[in-house]
Amino acid sequence: IITLSDLECDYINARSCCSKLNKWVVPEVIGHAVVTVLMLISLHWFIFLLNLPIATWNIYRFIMVPSGNMGVFDPTEIHNRGQLKSHMKEAMIKLGFHLLCFFMYLYRLVSKIALREQ
Repeated sequence: IITLSDLECDYINARSCCSKLNKWVVPEVIGHAVVTVLMLISLHWFIFLLNLPIATWNIYRFIMVPSGNMGVFDPTEIHNRGQLKSHMKEAMIKLGFHLLCFFMYLYRLVSKIALREQ
């Protein structure tokens, strides 16, 4: 979000912004896919179903990158057709999702520990 807002305010150029963002796309896809599969294996159905759409969207977005582009974030197209605004909106949605998941996982952890002590 900070990198995209810096690009929006012209503090950094499009090429350096996109290279910073693109180096985190593959770890994000892999990490989220692993978490989703782990929730499926451990039979946490609600958390699995909550993670599935985001994991699917990340994989779809990674696969559908046009062949000439630098990555998911392309410096030649980031200012075209409001892509910067859509990337910013997507980053805010993911931030909200990750905050929600953090508190859900924390609640589950504390409840399991409290249950184990009883």
